[in-house]
Amino acid sequence: MQSSFPPFLFAEKKKGNRGSSPEMSSAATKLATAADTTSAEAQTLVLDMRKALSSMKSLAVEYERAGKPDKVKQLEDAVQELVASYEDCAYLAEAVKKVPGAYQPSDQATDFRKLIDAEVDKVKGTSRSSGHKDQLIRQFKEAVWDVHHAGQPMPGDEQEELVMTSTQNSILNMHCPLTLKPIVELENPVRCMDCRHIYDKDPIMSHIRRSKAPNCPVAGCPAVLQVARIFCDTFLRMEIEELRSSRPSAPNATEVEDISDQGEDEAEDLMDDDEDE
Repeated sequence: MQSSFPPFLFAEKKKGNRGSSPEMSSAATKLATAADTTSAEAQTLVLDMRKALSSMKSLAVEYERAGKPDKVKQLEDAVQELVASYEDCAYLAEAVKKVPGAYQPSDQATDFRKLIDAEVDKVKGTSRSSGHKDQLIRQFKEAVWDVHHAGQPMPGDEQEELVMTSTQNSILNMHCPLTLKPIVELENPVRCMDCRHIYDKDPIMSHIRRSKAPNCPVAGCPAVLQVARIFCDTFLRMEIEELRSSRPSAPNATEVEDISDQGEDEAEDLMDDDEDE
């Protein structure tokens, strides 16, 4: 994915030591705007990839029912490649938002590609969501397996169980501690980067403003809340979406169901095309 940062930033040089000159202020503003735009584009791509994975899973199920294992294998290989790109794009979406804060003007040209790569490495190093890729691949394999082996454990389930619990462990609380609303129903979820607890954005921000250096409202949590350390990272929305996916009977899983329905419709169309051939 190409960066949409303004080209002038990649060859920027500071002429003399002018402190916070209007030019530097303008560059910082443009950088922040470009970072927001690039991050939003990456997050949109992540959602599109997620929809594509759902369609590929539905199509693989239809091929398995039709007794076409070669087609299933081709789709599985494609899913492996797409999932790798999916996770990389999610890391990029998160890292790009941090670039304006890491940017330091100097007399030397700024290598923004190197700066972005460094932030991506930081996100990968601190993220607790490294199990996303393995979980998505397992979901694909499990859907295919259930066509003929529903209710039976997949081969290697004992090893896979360790992978499945990694994403579950990243969701530390199932309800906002202030509103008691289930996190799967939150329109604006945010997470504290220190204790990793999740809240409804407006209530937790109001809580911080009313108190001086308040502790996390989750009982027994000693973390001191800071506005700058509470935000919605890219992986939070994916974790919540996967939690919804694991509870298909939940009344608030409409979005996931819509995506699944769309995937099944697309799968049927592709199957018809394949049979015509």
